[in-house]
Amino acid sequence: MFATEHMFVRWLQRQQARRPMGLHLGIGDDAALVEPRAGRELILTTDLSIEDVHFLPQFHPPRAVGHRALARSLSDVAAMGGIPRFALISLAISRRTTQAWLEEFYAGVFALARRFAVAVVGGDTAIVSGATTVDATVLGEVAKGKAILRSGARPGDQLFVSGRLGLSALGLRSIEQRAERAIRKKGLRDAVRTTGKLNDALQAHFYPEPRCHLGRFLGQKNLASSLIDLSDGLSTDLARLSEASHVGARVWAERIPVPASVTLGGSNHDDALSLALNGGEDYELLFTVPSRKVPQVPREYRGVPLHHIGEIRRAKTILLKLPGGKEVALWPLGYDHFKKLGFAPPGRRTNSR
Repeated sequence: MFATEHMFVRWLQRQQARRPMGLHLGIGDDAALVEPRAGRELILTTDLSIEDVHFLPQFHPPRAVGHRALARSLSDVAAMGGIPRFALISLAISRRTTQAWLEEFYAGVFALARRFAVAVVGGDTAIVSGATTVDATVLGEVAKGKAILRSGARPGDQLFVSGRLGLSALGLRSIEQRAERAIRKKGLRDAVRTTGKLNDALQAHFYPEPRCHLGRFLGQKNLASSLIDLSDGLSTDLARLSEASHVGARVWAERIPVPASVTLGGSNHDDALSLALNGGEDYELLFTVPSRKVPQVPREYRGVPLHHIGEIRRAKTILLKLPGGKEVALWPLGYDHFKKLGFAPPGRRTNSR
């Protein structure tokens, strides 16, 4: 571990390659100093990543922990059609943590930050006897009055989703299954290093891709009437969007982009659909488009496929239309911290994640 906090701060300062536009003062003072651009509104978001809740230290490489922590907040900015600009990373570091872990953690943070031209401008640190906790705060911006909200969907709007759903949940399942087998002794981190390239599911779980470019595109082209990122599963986040917009939805099961190959544990297509609906941590974008603008939606954007999966209804219920034509209620069975505490409404099932 670094001998002093001052040495740690000086090391952090050296990780920032250059001072971006609008940053007047970064790491090293009491606070950062940035200049908002004219005609822009600020987007402020923060996300916690907690040991044994969001990551498992024996299985998640520290670089992936850093990447995931920042990606969660970048995705929130993407979900409002904004541009992420600055980040604050605060850490309550377990006494068990080594300097090597800390350096790898920040390697993951800075690698992702550089890709999206985000400046890490500060944060806070503390050494604790308990679990490691990360708080990633991101400041983004959007043209004044142009933020895309959850509340803009209207009856007749068409429902789209980016990418492929359920891959991160499939990656987590892979981790859990490996933990029960030979990984027990070796640890997944070592296995990942020796096997080289990650499969699609592990890549999606360890290194999710925030759709910042797509969110900005949807805003600039004025295509999306509402927008949300899929952090807790399609079933749960669609329910949130619908509630905010005071509408319902119909989703066509055969159009949901499930994992292309689900073979773990003898899984079948029904299992793949469940992963896509309820898995969470995909960080894809779910958005609605007025019917007249649907022809303007490309099949893909920057290599990311965009899928037309449903429509918005006036009735405030969410239906899943099965391949045979039968319609069933789609309940929000994705991840929910409060459900784990037993706060689910009467008559609703809770997820077991």
